[in-house]
Amino acid sequence: MSKLRIAEIFGPTIQGEGALIGEPTVFVRTGGCDYRCAWCDSLHAVDTSYRRTWMPMTPDAVWDRIVQLSLGKPLTVSLSGGNPAIQDFSEVIAQGHANGYRFACETQGSVAKPWFADLDTLVLSPKPPSSGETVDWKVFDACVNAAGPATTTVMKIVIFDDLDYAWAQDTAKRYPDLPLYLQPGNPQVDPSVSIAPQDLSDRLLWLVEKVMADSWFAPRVLPQLHVMLWGNKRGV
Repeated sequence: MSKLRIAEIFGPTIQGEGALIGEPTVFVRTGGCDYRCAWCDSLHAVDTSYRRTWMPMTPDAVWDRIVQLSLGKPLTVSLSGGNPAIQDFSEVIAQGHANGYRFACETQGSVAKPWFADLDTLVLSPKPPSSGETVDWKVFDACVNAAGPATTTVMKIVIFDDLDYAWAQDTAKRYPDLPLYLQPGNPQVDPSVSIAPQDLSDRLLWLVEKVMADSWFAPRVLPQLHVMLWGNKRGV
């Protein structure tokens, strides 16, 4: 049986962002990513210098850990990373669905996988200019198509500055049928450094005021709730 590279599995906790914000969730964070965003806040799941800390786990072992953490009570399981799309989670999803669990995956849309069609929710989070990465829109389209009609597919964009904001508006025009969630970026990515709640509130207010000033009523503007509650701590 093939093994998955897992950086950490934790929860249950509250989903802190996007379409499922506030929902009780167990997180399966994978190791490895095809991007290296300038403001990445999960380098322990991205940088190969951490690869010795990643756990090789069979799908059965991942599922057993989910059940253990959730006490066997069905909830939402979020596949994140890194980029979970570079691995095959079809077996884990199948076991979870057979037991009443729901599955969400968040990925930048750089790798399309057939198992996207098995998800309950696919969160595509294309990275804006501040990330230093460039979106391949043909591959992004393939991700949307791979999910198909049975999966709820949404788009989430993190905004750090005016250039990101303008880019988000253009991206929304590309995908008018995808529900859009905007959130202000957290510039402090070091988990050992505390975050000033007022700074986060100011960044959220800045984004809210821009959206309202433009009468741009399509997106939902949300905070990074987990950062506001727990700061840069991992595993919450």
